Amino acid sequence: MDRDHGPRVRVPEQRAPQDGDSGSVLRFAVLGPVRAWRGGEALPSGSPQQRALLTALLLRDGRTATAAELIDAFWGEDPPSQALATIRTYASRLRKILGQDTLVSESGGYAIRIGRDALDVTFAQDLAAEAEKARVAGDRHRARALINKLLGLWDGEALASVPGPYAENQRTRLEEWRLQLTETRLDLDLEVGCHAEAVSELTALTAAHPLRERLRELLMVALYRSGRQAEALAVYADTRRLLAEELGVDPRPELAQLQQRILTADQELARPADEPAPAPAAVRPAQLPATVPDFTGRASFVRELGDRLATAEASVMAVSALAGIGGVGKTTLAVHVAHEARPHFPDGQLYVDLQGAGARAAEPETVLGAFLRALGTPDSSIPDSLDERAALYRSTLDGRRILVLLDNAHDAAQIRPLLPGTAGCAALVTSRVRMVDLAGAHLVDLDVMSPEEALQLFTRIVGDERVNSEREAALDVVAACGFLPLAIRIAASRLAARRTWTVSVLAAKLADERRRLDELQAGDLAVKATFELGYGQLEPAQARAFRLLGLADGPDISLAAAAALLNLEVHAAEDLLESLVDTSLVESAAPGRYRYHDLVRLYARACAERDEQPPVERELALSRLLDFYLATAAGVYALERPGDRLVDHLESTEHEGLSFADRHSALDWLYTEATNLLACVCQASQPATLRRAVDLLYAALDLGESGANSKQYEAAALTVREASRQCGDPRAEGRAVMSLANVHQLAGRFDHADREAQAALRLAGIVDDPLPACWASNARGIIALYQNRHADGEGFLTQAIEAFRSDGNRPGEASALCNLSRIHLATGRTKSAITLARSGIEIYDSLGHALRGANGRYALGLALTQSMKLSAATDQLNEALEVFRDSRQRLWEGMTLFRLAEVEIASSRPAQAAQYSELALTVLRGIGGDWRRGNVLTVLGRALDGIGQTGRAQVCWREALGIYEELGSPEAHDVRSLLTPASAA
Repeated sequence: MDRDHGPRVRVPEQRAPQDGDSGSVLRFAVLGPVRAWRGGEALPSGSPQQRALLTALLLRDGRTATAAELIDAFWGEDPPSQALATIRTYASRLRKILGQDTLVSESGGYAIRIGRDALDVTFAQDLAAEAEKARVAGDRHRARALINKLLGLWDGEALASVPGPYAENQRTRLEEWRLQLTETRLDLDLEVGCHAEAVSELTALTAAHPLRERLRELLMVALYRSGRQAEALAVYADTRRLLAEELGVDPRPELAQLQQRILTADQELARPADEPAPAPAAVRPAQLPATVPDFTGRASFVRELGDRLATAEASVMAVSALAGIGGVGKTTLAVHVAHEARPHFPDGQLYVDLQGAGARAAEPETVLGAFLRALGTPDSSIPDSLDERAALYRSTLDGRRILVLLDNAHDAAQIRPLLPGTAGCAALVTSRVRMVDLAGAHLVDLDVMSPEEALQLFTRIVGDERVNSEREAALDVVAACGFLPLAIRIAASRLAARRTWTVSVLAAKLADERRRLDELQAGDLAVKATFELGYGQLEPAQARAFRLLGLADGPDISLAAAAALLNLEVHAAEDLLESLVDTSLVESAAPGRYRYHDLVRLYARACAERDEQPPVERELALSRLLDFYLATAAGVYALERPGDRLVDHLESTEHEGLSFADRHSALDWLYTEATNLLACVCQASQPATLRRAVDLLYAALDLGESGANSKQYEAAALTVREASRQCGDPRAEGRAVMSLANVHQLAGRFDHADREAQAALRLAGIVDDPLPACWASNARGIIALYQNRHADGEGFLTQAIEAFRSDGNRPGEASALCNLSRIHLATGRTKSAITLARSGIEIYDSLGHALRGANGRYALGLALTQSMKLSAATDQLNEALEVFRDSRQRLWEGMTLFRLAEVEIASSRPAQAAQYSELALTVLRGIGGDWRRGNVLTVLGRALDGIGQTGRAQVCWREALGIYEELGSPEAHDVRSLLTPASAA
């Protein structure tokens, strides 16, 4: 049923077939009675038992169901004596209806082979994913429409009248999903302002599902927004009474909080999400993590730190730094004290985990950006440099009373820019090192718990009854944990989760000195020892996964990458990872993504060094991960740049990567995995894997070109270049310096770029490597263009064209042709410039090369602008702009906006030119280098001068002149000529 209509019989609405005769296409429906169609003709589905067989096969996504599985699905634990013969009979009848190619026998079982679009459930799943994507993107109306369409696929009860335990389980699952989707759509109804319309449906649903608190919550909001506050509060009262009577529980906290918001007539709650908010008051951040409910002991420290924070108003700035070994409870204490001190800081609290114990601590400028956003600063107002961000941060805090909790700091240098600078504010810092070089800080050294505190913490987690009956064993446990809070918490939580264990069982496990030895050592080894208990309980396959996954350098790891590293099928890897999540040794960062706490990662690596046999398995695991990233990145490159022969010159891989349905999903993967991928490049810069590491960097050049990860990309390029030199591998070095040349060129460091490209050409000649030989000549040509060395540039690009043609690289040839077009344009050969650009575009279009085709249209737009064919130029540049935005190429998006501004100047439309220029400056913030910024500022100045804003124009030109003079760029002369008349006037 959909929202507005009752049940109806219909062929399920699904995607049109991609090819073939649509009249012979099989369709199946299970979201209602189980039915089948061939084209528009309904097929007989047979007896209820025959429909049960069809159901069991359809819902297995093409996987084979064994006879034993089917018997269990039909009859459960009490099958008849002729069960197998009955199954075969029904299968034979179904095969006559569906055809031999559809219902197949294999491995003693049966499977149905159909396309994904042939079953209404899978179509519904795709619609749900599309709706979620629209909702995440902020398109609530589209998400709502998609979910309504999805719900319309149901035709009454799913699997209606199909017998058997399997069908009953699936019926329950599908009905729950349907209800969840209904809740989501109702939530969207409220977000888009349809609260009045939603009340009636929610009233019916809460009557049908009285214990479902989410529906009650939505009904309360709908009533409140409809001006029916009393009814909304009555719903809460009814819910509370019903839950108490039926289940003996209180409403969940979210429902209680909603009641309080309604009682206080919360204006924010009364406004739908799509309704614009009134001008906000000063933002009051409240970022502190929740304090633990079983916080124990530390009374003297709580009092000491609380007193310091309470006097912050009268001091210049109160800074307290807590130091101690990992796991000693620094964060727990700091968060608890911060919550206690909240009344002294009415303007808010900021929090950040600085990841100081990891290989890559958080950058202060990144943290400052997050803090400024939390304080209400728009992105467009956040400067680029660390010093400017720190200054703006201190200015924003001036006159406010805010507490800043800087957790897990690496050293004093990392936190100095993050400290407030005015009276009334305070900072709490935690770190594994003592901040002796942090001027004016109140230092606190945190030691392990006393035996009494340790036992108290253990008891709060495990429970009085179990501990009191085995007090001596409990004391043995906390003593074996070294009285370290994290170790105690891990041990107690594991015991609490196992009701069949006694405290003595746990104590006996810890009594084995061979396993406890590390626990009793000082320093970080004590932290490592706290994880021995959990690790020792793992099954061999779990332990192997735990050890090997900790070897990867990235901040987290996807399920697919983990499966490759472990050399397992995805479903097997998922089972292992989820079991590790259950043990709390691995965290689930998001669906399908996993991560280690920084200390646990160090421990996992220590386990790998100690336990992984043979030791070469560690190198093999990382090699498989590198193969996965390289194969997948090469696939993304090939999808984004069809016909480009770069992928043919990459190192071969033994393990396959992912494949993608389209370029958008491929780019999603690339940018999601950017940090992990570049970390893998650096980690793999060892002799055995160096060439693949360099090729991975080359295949992922979108990360460098887009600007989103340019700094990380440059760092990785420098790492593999140095590794190549140390290994004496000219092939790897040639490709590494070519990647570095691209980085320098995109950043506007043209002298550096030319030197690296020249080195790439030399190295390519030594080893006869066509990859850098082609692309380095191409790069030197465009660099020469930027440096006004047009004759040199034409020579390099002619060489590049010949090299690309020799290699059979048509997209590369097109790139060189488009770059040569710009040389011709710069030397006054406008007609041939247009011809060359169109030749490049023709090649790109013939290959379906959207991204590089946009580069060709960019070059053609420049040539058409100079020939004063301004309307045609605008069309080409707008077409390019759309592709660059779609491909997340921020650098080229910004440069295309700049070129559109030039077209508007030539068209005598300075207001539009100013708009394009401002957009270009915004997009190019932090990428593209100063030279490109100078170009945009020069055009912005012309536009502003054209609309009478002469003062602003002079400011832009002066800034551009400063950039050009510092770079020694010839453009400085043109800008001086713009400033001279203005100065004289």
